[in-house]
Amino acid sequence: MAIKTRVFGANSVKVKKQKQPGNWQKTTLAQFLGLSLYFLIALLCILSSPVLAKVSSSINLSSQPPIHNLTSLAVVADPASLVEQGKVLYNNGNFTKAVEVLQQAVQVYKQQGERIRLAATLSNLSLAYQQLGAWDQAQQAITESLNLLKVQDENQNLQIFAQSLDIQGRLQLTMGQAEAALATWQQTEKIYRQANNQNGVVRSLINQAQAWQTQGFYPRALKTLDHVSQTLKSQPDSIEKTVSLRSLGDALLVVGDLEKSHQALEESLTIARNLQSSVDIGASLFSLGNNALKQQDKPKAIAYYQQTVAASPSPITKVQAQLNYLRILIEDQRAAEIQALLPLIKSQIDQLPLSRASIYAQVNFSQSLAKVKSDILHASSQNYYKASSNQDSAVLLASAIQQSRSLGDKQAEAYALKSLGGLYEETKQWPEAQELTRQGLALAQSSNAPEITYTLEWQLGRLLWAQKDINGAIAAYDAAVATLQSLRRDLVANKDVVNQDVQFNFRDSVEPVYRESVELLLKSQAGKSPDEKILEKARERIEALQIAELNNFFQQACLQGQRVSLDQVVDKDNPTAAILYPIILPDELQVIVKIPKQPLQNYSNKISQADVEKLLVELRKNLVNPTATNAVQTQAHLVYDWLLKPIESQLQKSGVNTLVFVLDGALRNLPMAALYDGKQYLVEKYAIALSVGLQIFDPKPLVQQQLRALTAGLTQPPPGFSKFAPLLAIKSEFDGIIKAGVSTTSLIDRDFKKKNLESEIADTSFNIVHLATHGQFSSRLEDTFILDFDGQINVKDFDTLFRSQGKTIVELLVLSACQTATGDKRAALGLAGAAVRAGARSTIASLWQIDDRSTAMFVSAFYRELKKGKTSKAEAVHRAQLELLKHPNYKAPSFWSAYVLIGNWL
Repeated sequence: MAIKTRVFGANSVKVKKQKQPGNWQKTTLAQFLGLSLYFLIALLCILSSPVLAKVSSSINLSSQPPIHNLTSLAVVADPASLVEQGKVLYNNGNFTKAVEVLQQAVQVYKQQGERIRLAATLSNLSLAYQQLGAWDQAQQAITESLNLLKVQDENQNLQIFAQSLDIQGRLQLTMGQAEAALATWQQTEKIYRQANNQNGVVRSLINQAQAWQTQGFYPRALKTLDHVSQTLKSQPDSIEKTVSLRSLGDALLVVGDLEKSHQALEESLTIARNLQSSVDIGASLFSLGNNALKQQDKPKAIAYYQQTVAASPSPITKVQAQLNYLRILIEDQRAAEIQALLPLIKSQIDQLPLSRASIYAQVNFSQSLAKVKSDILHASSQNYYKASSNQDSAVLLASAIQQSRSLGDKQAEAYALKSLGGLYEETKQWPEAQELTRQGLALAQSSNAPEITYTLEWQLGRLLWAQKDINGAIAAYDAAVATLQSLRRDLVANKDVVNQDVQFNFRDSVEPVYRESVELLLKSQAGKSPDEKILEKARERIEALQIAELNNFFQQACLQGQRVSLDQVVDKDNPTAAILYPIILPDELQVIVKIPKQPLQNYSNKISQADVEKLLVELRKNLVNPTATNAVQTQAHLVYDWLLKPIESQLQKSGVNTLVFVLDGALRNLPMAALYDGKQYLVEKYAIALSVGLQIFDPKPLVQQQLRALTAGLTQPPPGFSKFAPLLAIKSEFDGIIKAGVSTTSLIDRDFKKKNLESEIADTSFNIVHLATHGQFSSRLEDTFILDFDGQINVKDFDTLFRSQGKTIVELLVLSACQTATGDKRAALGLAGAAVRAGARSTIASLWQIDDRSTAMFVSAFYRELKKGKTSKAEAVHRAQLELLKHPNYKAPSFWSAYVLIGNWL
């Protein structure tokens, strides 16, 4: 069966149906990365690949004539000269011609019976095949090479044997056999140590680090690379040194340590320039561009990409840099520059030698074309490019599919098929899109590529939904979510594993899968009686989204340990609490409610996501203004009607006195205490708590225990943080805790340092840690921190700070002077992250900075209520907020509503 791209005009493109593919080595967790990240990884594979094996140390390379005319290669009789010319071609990125030349050398050596030189040349041939993605030929060549070497005297061929193993490891890694590659490179390390070849040892360690990275074991990779860098620090500049530092910088970029990444990459660039290695100069500039892009410094990223194009001799590196540059231009809608760059990239892609990297470049470029068409040129007067963009995209993708088949690269073919299916989806040619998507899905599943599989399952779900096949669509979305969940489970199971999807756009590539799935589930119930199983599935999916979001935030697994269902808590242990799950969908706001000992129920409001978010942003701005009470009440009344009005009578009849919210999206930036029913604020009727998910740690009340608190505070911000005001009422705040009858140990100002805090928490049995210091919550990990005397403590360090030997030892963490980052709509992600990372069963924090006198009053009232012995944490917060609300100076919501309780409310 052939599928024609009828929508794209007379020059139709045919794509034949793929035969049932064979099985490949199982893909590891680390392959769960955004496909835009492929170009970074692919570049590393090329540039840090093993050095070409030398045929003979007696060859005088400088005596070889320069290659000016490639067509004359066939008449060269000297096989050593052929090998050297193949090396030059390889280093210049002309892999197809390198293969041709090395094949000639192989034939000559076979005729001469030169086993050792033949073995070395075959390993080089395998490496060139690998750059073309010709995996079968590459495997055949390296197997033949190693077989020849094994029958020779081992000591005589030690170096060549190690270099051939080096190349075999590269092939294994490329084929997804990371564990086998690691074992191979560990073997080469032993051989190089035996031969006292320090450069070989270093190369082996760098390659091992790459194998660790591919499996997701970034801490191990970083440890190895850091060791290599320290070893090389005192040695002269070398290619190994620049490659080591670049690999270290790229690994640090993946785990989110952008500053250290930049330092390593700058050092790598300096060494590459000293060595005048244009290949390594280009590679380091490209990595620096990726670092700048991650730091959202687009001008600097563009400058690095432009320098990469000017400096690198590698055609694929140039294209990769230009494709990244193009993505920035498209995001910024710079139409004139885009139109100038498009034909240049197209002509360069057409000239690339066949390889996996060139295939991905074509797919990447076709996707950029689609974005250009829809985002920029749609409204442009220059519609001449728009008219041909669909056709151009289809031609590129069809070519990518055929090239993938010629290489036998099933993952690349699956990716290209997905993209072509997406093009059909856009033009609403559902049957054709569905057929291409199913072909791609079969390939992705058979080659165990979950990072492609889930996107194809998602695409299939959209297509079936568009064709009104609701049951089929639900099944497809379920499969996509299950694929993502399996990756998360692997992440949890491997404590050393770090998720690689740093450059993976979570909001575009993961979040929509969950949200659309929930929307589909809930809309499938329209006009029917509520199906509790469907409602349960919907809220579990929202929880899965929130956990995935936190995992993405930290680049590792969160929410581990024994947890208890919220439903079980309200049905058995706390039957006066109700749980609400608001869900923001594109055209409606859904709320799922759990009332004690009743089945789940839901209701909705027909209002667009844009309108919901607009109102929430305005309300958030007004809440911090003490003079905007009237505006707050008007807007908070609307939100109250959306979330609570349909259920208020049931809550009253059920005797509910505590509301637990599992908030979604922009709602997380708002304090639910400030919602207004027209007469009263919600806090005047209920105690309120927030939960990160549908489960909580060991739901035991704190009131049964003796209260012992470690208090730490900073009256003046440290140097460099002058934007934060002094906190002069800290002593009054701490005195209030003591007067409440809580046993305390205090660290103030100079004594408040991370090492002192960690030491006190580990050595003393505190169940409360109260920090009166400035802090900031942000959707960016690097911008989420608290201040100590020496500077800032990043939230990623909270797990070691508030835990001992991996165990939670803090029942309650109070952050009394923190705030969410200004202008960050998703800043509450950092607040949730802080609560989870600390491991405390409960966290109290402020959404914005409050007058420190009112803070002292709130803190005193909270601990006084908590010390009574029969008051839950939620009720203690509730009563402290009411005390402020009744105070003539602090009755505005800006003073009392900022405090939120996260986690265990008992």
